[in-house]
Amino acid sequence: MSKELIFSSIISLLSKYKKIVIVSHVNPDGDALGSSMALSLFVKKMKAEVKVIVPNDYPTYLAWMPSIQDVLIYDKNVEEANRIMSEAELFCYLDFNTESRTGIMHNDLCRYNKVPKILIDHHIGADRTQFVACYSETEISSTSEMVAELIKYQGFDTYLDNDIATNIIVGMITDTGTFSHSIFKNTFSIFGEILSQTTIDYKKIHQNIYNTSTENRLRLLGFLINDRMTILEEYNTAFIYASKSDLERFDYQVGDTEGVVNYPLTIANIRMSVLITEKQGVIRLSFRSKDDFSVNDLSRKHFNGGGHLNAAGGTLNCSLEEAIEKLKSVLPEYKELLNK
Repeated sequence: MSKELIFSSIISLLSKYKKIVIVSHVNPDGDALGSSMALSLFVKKMKAEVKVIVPNDYPTYLAWMPSIQDVLIYDKNVEEANRIMSEAELFCYLDFNTESRTGIMHNDLCRYNKVPKILIDHHIGADRTQFVACYSETEISSTSEMVAELIKYQGFDTYLDNDIATNIIVGMITDTGTFSHSIFKNTFSIFGEILSQTTIDYKKIHQNIYNTSTENRLRLLGFLINDRMTILEEYNTAFIYASKSDLERFDYQVGDTEGVVNYPLTIANIRMSVLITEKQGVIRLSFRSKDDFSVNDLSRKHFNGGGHLNAAGGTLNCSLEEAIEKLKSVLPEYKELLNK
């Protein structure tokens, strides 16, 4: 199906239903929030009643985003979230394509399987069969860029405003590491169109995201790089680990480890970087890579995860020490690829 037909189908559904719920993934990041809030503001202009629900809290450095006060955090408002979902006529799944990625929301969300669903997502592995409309594209910077394309189809002149544009730009720059990876042929053209058709201050957006660290966050970064980073030269790989006590020592706040995984990739010859974090009885892993080494394949096969070619995540139910050993044990399988 052509992109125009997909857009037409999605717009038709958004116009047809008047009670719409937008859902994104656990540990919502800039793209999850940016795409969801941009779509929400767009749908409101089409006179629908819409609510964004995320499974748990978002990073404090994103708390300034337009309309973020309207986002409902499921684990703090379970009863209200279920009331709203029970009344939904249409669900929109943004920035994820597997319901298990909604974490603690998953079981409640499954109760509404008969309600029609739209998918807008840029991750690998979408099951298109469960959606009445599906915009799944992996060669695009972010889900926020996908929402921008949808709004452009309907008309930037009519629907694009500064709040929608700001949310889209936040999603695009955070999911590309300020345009350092996941760049495709239309990324800069739509970015430029958004800047030219609005009066948003890109410099201020960038400062709000990247220049608002707390002292503890910066000291945590220094500690993790200095004391918790290991280089495995044989595999051109580096990993950093953060124990629960490490995070508590620096008064960890949601989002404080965002971007830490990228630092080892600045070392010459390092092709893969992994951040292993101990959180609330589960081990979370973030993978980043250079060139054509697929951390998506590695995380899907060994770490219950997935994502993109050069950026992926995973989880393990084990101790921090066991997670580190598991990572080391799978590296020989990828030695040749990591040394290309």
